[in-house]
Amino acid sequence: MKLFVFTGPTLSADEGRTLLDAVFLPPAAQGDVYLAAREKPVAIGIIDGYFERVPSVSHKEVLWALSQGIHVFGASSMGALRAAELAPFGMEGVGTVYDDYRSGRVEADDEVAVTHGAAEDGFRATSEAMVNIRATLHAAERAEVISPGSRAILERLAKSLFYPDRRYPTVLSLAKAEGMASAEVEALRAFLPTGRVNPKRQDALSMLRVLRERTAQGLEPKRVRWHFERTDAWEYIRANAERRAQGPGTEGLAAVRG
Repeated sequence: MKLFVFTGPTLSADEGRTLLDAVFLPPAAQGDVYLAAREKPVAIGIIDGYFERVPSVSHKEVLWALSQGIHVFGASSMGALRAAELAPFGMEGVGTVYDDYRSGRVEADDEVAVTHGAAEDGFRATSEAMVNIRATLHAAERAEVISPGSRAILERLAKSLFYPDRRYPTVLSLAKAEGMASAEVEALRAFLPTGRVNPKRQDALSMLRVLRERTAQGLEPKRVRWHFERTDAWEYIRANAERRAQGPGTEGLAAVRG
């Protein structure tokens, strides 16, 4: 039974393999889900995906995979975004980040965005996702490390930063500059090493458990009630992916993995 999972800074492939027998691939870019679907897996899981400087996973390739009878799951980051957008068409979302996007409690794409290192560095995250910062600040408030007012100020300061600059030391420095009580700033600094919360990672683990349970029960081919429309935009995405897959010395998914 073949399964593909796209992951990167949210959850390492090595950790993923301890929970699920699957082919773990780097963050998905445009065309990658199409190439994975060509291999006819039972399911595809999307956790992380590229954006900004690299074209993101398109809605059409997810729809194409679903139309081919493949179950597509999403969580945590790009997966949660696409699952919230495509839930009416059969993509399945898992976790709190997905729930927040689906309900409208969270809307902006930058809530899950992070910068990260290269594959050689294990895609190590070099900034902090806003959803993680917000969850951590709420945990600190519940633990009475910071007051509700300070939590609101810290959230505002973190949100005001461009996503690559979102790091706890930066947020704490801004809080001090804004006049927040030094005692609260230092209490939060002391809380962070053990108290920080990472809903993106928790959701990724939840999605892998769901995939494991669903496949163990036996997944029938996905059935959809809509017709996949082959548009010019879709043909461009498909043809571009095919060209990459047929590059010199490469075949199949290897072409987009470098």
